[in-house]
Amino acid sequence: MLIEPANPDIPIYRQCQLLGVSRSSYYYKPAGESQYNLLLMRLIDEQYTKAPFYDVPRMTAYLRSLGHHLNHKRVERLMRKMALEGVAPKRNLSKAKGESHKYPYLLDGMKIKEPDEVWCSDITYIRMRRGYIYLVAVMDFFSRYVLSWEISNTLDVYFCLEALERALMKGKPRIFNTDQGSQFTSSAFTGRLQEEGIQISMCGRGRVWDNIFIERLWRSVKWEEVYLNDYETVPEAVERLGAYFRFYNNDRLHQPLGYRTPYQVYMEGRSER
Repeated sequence: MLIEPANPDIPIYRQCQLLGVSRSSYYYKPAGESQYNLLLMRLIDEQYTKAPFYDVPRMTAYLRSLGHHLNHKRVERLMRKMALEGVAPKRNLSKAKGESHKYPYLLDGMKIKEPDEVWCSDITYIRMRRGYIYLVAVMDFFSRYVLSWEISNTLDVYFCLEALERALMKGKPRIFNTDQGSQFTSSAFTGRLQEEGIQISMCGRGRVWDNIFIERLWRSVKWEEVYLNDYETVPEAVERLGAYFRFYNNDRLHQPLGYRTPYQVYMEGRSER
């Protein structure tokens, strides 16, 4: 494990800095559910990653086809808990203080030609051997470069703000696109974007393809990393996810990018400006 709590020479906060994650991420404990609900959430997560257009009725029918006798209300609650935006209405998530602000979708028909024109962000559920955590990432739309990421065991706005602040240390986009989750519509998040003079774009409710590249990122993270490993602890998840994002940015060749890496495309595009 890269983070060593007993290391007398390098304190935990410095180890977190070297790994590029916040110290708060290290101390998070995974959220819990009953063992049966965790099994259902695993099945939902895998199916939704394959088919993000699955709504509550479809997912309920899918789980029933596997022999699970349950009603749609249970599926709706679990999907809501998993932050599957646009599929189940978010009624009881932890919300930031302040008003909620909705904005129009600005990317329809737009040709994005260079880095930092559009950034996007989203939250996804990450399963662990016991419990689960949430992962948020900020990505450059043009290059697919992951600018920052954070984890949390609750769906509040603060880990999203922390990811945003870390991304802003690297640059600033013209437009920032998200879904209509309570974290991204909160006055704390939209206000921070407005402070930087960034235009705010939000996907339409239920339109999962509006944020297509970060949906593809989640599919890669899940099938290439998360589903291959049963994270025992949060520090292990932080270590493994950090290693994966370094691989994704710096080594993973992308066919749509001309078999270049996101880091190459991001840096080349910025150097040409």
